[in-house]
Amino acid sequence: MNEEYEYDDEIEYYAVRPNKTQIKKDMAALFALSEEMSELSAGQLKLLELPEIINKAVVEASGMPHKGARKRQLKFITGQLHKIDIDPILEKLSRIKNKSAHAVREHHIVERWRDRLINEGTDALTALLDEQPQADRQLLRQLLRNAQKEAEAGKPPKSSRLLYRQLKELFQVESDLDDDSGFEDEQEIE
Repeated sequence: MNEEYEYDDEIEYYAVRPNKTQIKKDMAALFALSEEMSELSAGQLKLLELPEIINKAVVEASGMPHKGARKRQLKFITGQLHKIDIDPILEKLSRIKNKSAHAVREHHIVERWRDRLINEGTDALTALLDEQPQADRQLLRQLLRNAQKEAEAGKPPKSSRLLYRQLKELFQVESDLDDDSGFEDEQEIE
C-alpha cells in the first residue's frame, strides 16, 4: 500500500502581485515630491536637471492657484516621476535644501555679529578680529564708527548695511575655506 507520487518536476508558478499599500505610499511620496518641486524657484529647478516634460509641468504647476487644476497637474507630474529614477532628483533637492539652511544660518551669524559690534563697540571688534584675523581691521573700525554715529543721530542705517555686507563677505570666505578643506579630506579618504 505504499503509494508514490511522481510530480515529473512540475513547477508551480504563483503570480506575485505588488503590495497595494506600498504602491499607494510610493505614489504619495512622489506626489509630495512634485509639490515640493513646484515650490522651488526657477533657478533651483534648473539645478535639478529634470526631463523637459517634467520641468515644463512643474513650472506650470508653480503658477497655478491651490485648486483642482493644480492638483491634477501635480498628479500628472507624479505619474511622470513614477516612470523615471528619482534618486538623482532627491539628491539634488537635498543639496538645495542644505544650501538654503546654510545660508539662513550664515545670515543669522552675520546679523548677530553686526548687532554685537554696534552695541558693544571695540570690545566686540577685538573679539571678531581675534576670531577672524584675515579681516580688514581699518575698514571694519570705520564702518563701526559710522554705524554707531548713524544710530545715535537716528539717521538711516547706511553704514550698518555696509558693515553687514563686509561681515557677510568675511564669513563667506571662511565657509568657502572650510568647504575646500572638507573636500580635500574626502578625496584623501578615497
